[in-house]
Amino acid sequence: MNLNIAGRRALVTGAGRGIGQAIAQCLAREGVKVACVSRTAADLAALVDGLGGSEAGHMGIAMDLMPEGAPAQLMAKLDAFGPLDIAVHNAGGTLGISDPFCSLEDWRKVYRFNFEIAVELNAMILPGMQQRRWGRVCHISSISAMENHGPVTYCAMKAALTAYTRSMGGVVAPDGVVISAVLPGAVFTEKGFWDEASRERPEHVHKYLTERQRIGRFGRPEEIGNYVAFLCSELASFNTGSIVPVDGGQGRGYFGQ
Repeated sequence: MNLNIAGRRALVTGAGRGIGQAIAQCLAREGVKVACVSRTAADLAALVDGLGGSEAGHMGIAMDLMPEGAPAQLMAKLDAFGPLDIAVHNAGGTLGISDPFCSLEDWRKVYRFNFEIAVELNAMILPGMQQRRWGRVCHISSISAMENHGPVTYCAMKAALTAYTRSMGGVVAPDGVVISAVLPGAVFTEKGFWDEASRERPEHVHKYLTERQRIGRFGRPEEIGNYVAFLCSELASFNTGSIVPVDGGQGRGYFGQ
Protein backbone atom coordinates (compact mmCIF):
# COMPACT_ATOMS: atom_id res chain seq x y z
CA MET A 1 0.00 0.00 0.00
CA ASN A 2 1.39 3.38 -0.97
CA LEU A 3 0.91 5.83 1.89
CA ASN A 4 1.78 8.79 -0.37
CA ILE A 5 4.22 10.43 2.04
CA ALA A 6 7.53 9.86 0.26
CA GLY A 7 9.62 13.03 0.48
CA ARG A 8 7.75 14.38 3.52
CA ARG A 9 9.74 15.54 6.55
CA ALA A 10 9.00 14.17 10.00
CA LEU A 11 10.06 14.81 13.57
CA VAL A 12 10.01 11.86 15.99
CA THR A 13 10.76 12.48 19.66
CA GLY A 14 11.88 9.71 21.99
CA ALA A 15 13.28 7.97 18.93
CA GLY A 16 16.38 6.32 20.38
CA ARG A 17 14.87 2.90 20.90
CA GLY A 18 11.64 0.97 21.38
CA ILE A 19 8.45 2.39 19.93
CA GLY A 20 10.06 5.66 18.84
CA GLN A 21 12.80 3.83 16.97
CA ALA A 22 10.23 1.64 15.22
CA ILE A 23 8.15 4.69 14.23
CA ALA A 24 11.21 6.33 12.68
CA GLN A 25 12.03 3.13 10.78
CA CYS A 26 8.48 2.68 9.51
CA LEU A 27 8.29 6.27 8.30
CA ALA A 28 11.69 6.01 6.62
CA ARG A 29 10.56 2.89 4.77
CA GLU A 30 7.78 5.00 3.27
CA GLY A 31 10.36 7.46 1.93
CA VAL A 32 9.96 10.03 4.71
CA LYS A 33 12.99 12.04 5.82
CA VAL A 34 13.14 11.70 9.59
CA ALA A 35 14.63 13.98 12.26
CA CYS A 36 15.11 11.74 15.29
CA VAL A 37 15.40 13.14 18.81
CA SER A 38 16.63 11.26 21.86
CA ARG A 39 18.72 11.90 24.94
CA THR A 40 21.19 9.13 24.04
CA ALA A 41 23.61 10.02 21.27
CA ALA A 42 24.80 6.45 20.69
CA ASP A 43 21.25 5.17 20.13
CA LEU A 44 20.56 8.01 17.71
CA ALA A 45 23.74 7.44 15.74
CA ALA A 46 22.91 3.76 15.25
CA LEU A 47 19.33 4.56 14.27
CA VAL A 48 20.15 7.29 11.75
CA ASP A 49 22.90 5.16 10.23
CA GLY A 50 20.42 2.30 9.86
CA LEU A 51 17.93 4.60 8.14
CA GLY A 52 20.50 5.58 5.52
CA GLY A 53 22.19 8.50 7.25
CA SER A 54 22.28 12.16 6.34
CA GLU A 55 22.81 11.22 2.70
CA ALA A 56 19.21 9.97 2.70
CA GLY A 57 18.00 13.16 4.36
CA HIS A 58 17.76 11.88 7.93
CA MET A 59 19.23 13.54 11.01
CA GLY A 60 19.67 12.84 14.71
CA ILE A 61 19.53 15.40 17.50
CA ALA A 62 20.73 14.30 20.92
CA MET A 63 19.08 16.47 23.54
CA ASP A 64 16.88 16.45 26.61
CA LEU A 65 13.54 18.17 25.98
CA MET A 66 12.69 18.55 29.66
CA PRO A 67 14.59 21.79 30.48
CA GLU A 68 12.89 25.14 30.06
CA GLY A 69 13.33 26.39 26.50
CA ALA A 70 14.54 23.05 25.12
CA PRO A 71 11.70 22.66 22.58
CA ALA A 72 12.52 26.08 21.10
CA GLN A 73 16.17 25.07 20.90
CA LEU A 74 15.14 21.91 19.07
CA MET A 75 13.15 23.90 16.54
CA ALA A 76 16.18 26.11 15.91
CA LYS A 77 18.28 23.02 15.24
CA LEU A 78 15.63 21.85 12.74
CA ASP A 79 15.93 24.98 10.59
CA ALA A 80 18.43 23.21 8.35
CA PHE A 81 16.18 20.15 8.10
CA GLY A 82 13.32 22.02 6.47
CA PRO A 83 9.61 22.54 7.20
CA LEU A 84 7.95 19.72 9.09
CA ASP A 85 5.05 17.88 7.49
CA ILE A 86 4.77 15.27 10.25
CA ALA A 87 5.38 15.32 13.99
CA VAL A 88 5.22 12.25 16.21
CA HIS A 89 5.40 12.96 19.93
CA ASN A 90 6.66 9.75 21.49
CA ALA A 91 8.63 11.14 24.45
CA GLY A 92 6.92 10.16 27.69
CA GLY A 93 6.84 7.76 30.60
CA THR A 94 6.33 7.46 34.33
CA LEU A 95 9.78 8.80 35.30
CA GLY A 96 9.63 6.18 38.03
CA ILE A 97 7.11 8.29 39.94
CA SER A 98 4.45 5.96 41.34
CA ASP A 99 3.41 7.54 44.66
CA PRO A 100 -0.12 8.99 44.30
CA PHE A 101 0.77 11.45 47.05
CA CYS A 102 4.00 12.59 45.42
CA SER A 103 5.13 16.20 45.58
CA LEU A 104 3.81 18.87 43.24
CA GLU A 105 7.31 19.06 41.83
CA ASP A 106 7.05 15.40 40.77
CA TRP A 107 3.58 16.05 39.33
CA ARG A 108 5.06 18.86 37.24
CA LYS A 109 7.83 16.60 35.96
CA VAL A 110 5.33 14.01 34.73
CA TYR A 111 3.17 16.80 33.29
CA ARG A 112 6.10 18.27 31.41
CA PHE A 113 7.36 14.94 30.08
CA ASN A 114 4.04 13.54 28.89
CA PHE A 115 2.03 16.62 27.95
CA GLU A 116 3.68 20.02 28.01
CA ILE A 117 6.59 19.25 25.69
CA ALA A 118 4.21 18.08 22.96
CA VAL A 119 1.98 21.13 23.38
CA GLU A 120 4.96 23.48 23.34
CA LEU A 121 6.34 21.91 20.16
CA ASN A 122 2.94 21.92 18.49
CA ALA A 123 2.59 25.65 19.12
CA MET A 124 5.66 26.11 16.91
CA ILE A 125 4.92 23.37 14.37
CA LEU A 126 1.19 23.68 13.66
CA PRO A 127 1.10 27.23 12.21
CA GLY A 128 3.43 26.19 9.38
CA MET A 129 1.34 23.11 8.65
CA GLN A 130 -1.79 25.25 8.56
CA GLN A 131 -0.18 27.68 6.13
CA ARG A 132 0.89 24.84 3.83
CA ARG A 133 -2.58 23.23 4.15
CA TRP A 134 -1.17 19.80 5.05
CA GLY A 135 0.17 18.21 8.21
CA ARG A 136 0.04 15.19 10.46
CA VAL A 137 0.62 15.18 14.21
CA CYS A 138 0.44 11.91 16.13
CA HIS A 139 0.71 11.65 19.91
CA ILE A 140 1.78 8.40 21.53
CA SER A 141 -0.53 8.22 24.50
CA SER A 142 -1.40 5.01 26.38
CA ILE A 143 -4.36 2.83 27.27
CA SER A 144 -3.72 4.31 30.75
CA ALA A 145 -5.39 7.45 29.39
CA MET A 146 -8.73 5.63 29.26
CA GLU A 147 -8.67 3.48 32.38
CA ASN A 148 -7.08 3.11 35.81
CA HIS A 149 -3.91 1.33 34.72
CA GLY A 150 -0.61 2.59 36.07
CA PRO A 151 0.53 5.41 38.37
CA VAL A 152 -2.00 8.16 39.02
CA THR A 153 0.32 10.86 37.67
CA TYR A 154 0.94 8.98 34.44
CA CYS A 155 -2.74 8.13 33.88
CA ALA A 156 -3.73 11.76 34.44
CA MET A 157 -1.19 13.20 32.03
CA LYS A 158 -1.90 10.66 29.29
CA ALA A 159 -5.61 11.43 29.72
CA ALA A 160 -4.80 15.12 29.29
CA LEU A 161 -2.78 14.41 26.15
CA THR A 162 -5.64 12.33 24.73
CA ALA A 163 -8.23 15.03 25.47
CA TYR A 164 -5.94 17.65 23.92
CA THR A 165 -5.65 15.51 20.79
CA ARG A 166 -9.40 15.24 20.40
CA SER A 167 -9.98 18.95 21.02
CA MET A 168 -7.05 20.40 19.07
CA GLY A 169 -7.75 18.07 16.17
CA GLY A 170 -10.96 19.96 15.49
CA VAL A 171 -9.22 23.33 15.62
CA VAL A 172 -6.78 22.61 12.79
CA ALA A 173 -8.93 20.20 10.74
CA PRO A 174 -10.21 22.89 8.32
CA ASP A 175 -6.59 23.62 7.38
CA GLY A 176 -5.79 20.10 6.20
CA VAL A 177 -3.96 19.13 9.41
CA VAL A 178 -4.82 15.82 11.07
CA ILE A 179 -4.02 15.32 14.76
CA SER A 180 -4.43 11.84 16.21
CA ALA A 181 -3.31 9.71 19.14
CA VAL A 182 -2.33 6.07 19.41
CA LEU A 183 -2.88 4.33 22.75
CA PRO A 184 -0.46 1.40 22.97
CA GLY A 185 -0.85 -1.40 25.46
CA ALA A 186 2.02 -3.53 26.76
CA VAL A 187 4.79 -3.51 24.15
CA PHE A 188 8.02 -5.46 24.61
CA THR A 189 11.04 -3.25 24.02
CA GLU A 190 14.70 -4.06 24.52
CA LYS A 191 15.86 -2.84 27.95
CA GLY A 192 12.29 -1.78 28.69
CA PHE A 193 10.03 -2.66 31.61
CA TRP A 194 8.81 -5.97 30.21
CA ASP A 195 12.30 -7.02 29.12
CA GLU A 196 13.50 -6.59 32.69
CA ALA A 197 10.40 -8.25 34.14
CA SER A 198 10.77 -11.25 31.83
CA ARG A 199 14.22 -11.89 33.25
CA GLU A 200 13.57 -11.06 36.90
CA ARG A 201 9.88 -11.98 37.40
CA PRO A 202 8.92 -14.52 34.72
CA GLU A 203 5.97 -15.80 36.78
CA HIS A 204 4.52 -12.27 36.89
CA VAL A 205 4.92 -11.92 33.11
CA HIS A 206 3.20 -15.27 32.48
CA LYS A 207 0.30 -14.27 34.73
CA TYR A 208 0.02 -10.89 33.00
CA LEU A 209 -0.03 -12.35 29.51
CA THR A 210 -2.53 -15.00 30.54
CA GLU A 211 -4.95 -12.77 32.41
CA ARG A 212 -4.57 -9.34 30.80
CA GLN A 213 -3.45 -9.83 27.20
CA ARG A 214 -6.25 -11.32 25.16
CA ILE A 215 -3.86 -11.88 22.29
CA GLY A 216 -1.59 -13.80 24.68
CA ARG A 217 1.60 -11.92 23.90
CA PHE A 218 3.22 -8.51 24.10
CA GLY A 219 3.02 -6.06 21.27
CA ARG A 220 6.00 -5.45 19.01
CA PRO A 221 7.30 -1.91 18.44
CA GLU A 222 6.80 -2.19 14.69
CA GLU A 223 3.10 -2.96 15.23
CA ILE A 224 2.78 0.50 16.75
CA GLY A 225 5.13 2.03 14.18
CA ASN A 226 3.15 0.76 11.21
CA TYR A 227 -0.10 2.14 12.58
CA VAL A 228 1.50 5.50 13.29
CA ALA A 229 2.87 5.61 9.74
CA PHE A 230 -0.69 5.15 8.46
CA LEU A 231 -2.01 7.97 10.68
CA CYS A 232 0.77 10.20 9.33
CA SER A 233 -0.16 9.42 5.73
CA GLU A 234 -2.34 10.83 3.00
CA LEU A 235 -4.75 7.95 3.63
CA ALA A 236 -5.59 9.24 7.14
CA SER A 237 -7.23 12.43 5.91
CA PHE A 238 -10.52 11.59 7.71
CA ASN A 239 -8.88 10.75 11.06
CA THR A 240 -9.44 14.16 12.63
CA GLY A 241 -8.89 13.86 16.38
CA SER A 242 -8.88 10.07 16.24
CA ILE A 243 -8.01 8.22 19.46
CA VAL A 244 -6.93 4.69 18.58
CA PRO A 245 -6.11 1.91 21.06
CA VAL A 246 -3.50 -0.49 19.64
CA ASP A 247 -3.20 -2.89 22.52
CA GLY A 248 -3.82 -6.52 21.56
CA GLY A 249 -7.09 -6.49 23.48
CA GLN A 250 -5.43 -5.50 26.75
CA GLY A 251 -7.57 -2.45 27.45
CA ARG A 252 -10.87 -2.75 29.27
CA GLY A 253 -12.45 0.46 27.98
CA TYR A 254 -15.19 0.16 25.38
CA PHE A 255 -14.53 3.17 23.24
CA GLY A 256 -11.72 4.91 21.40
CA GLN A 257 -12.73 7.86 19.27
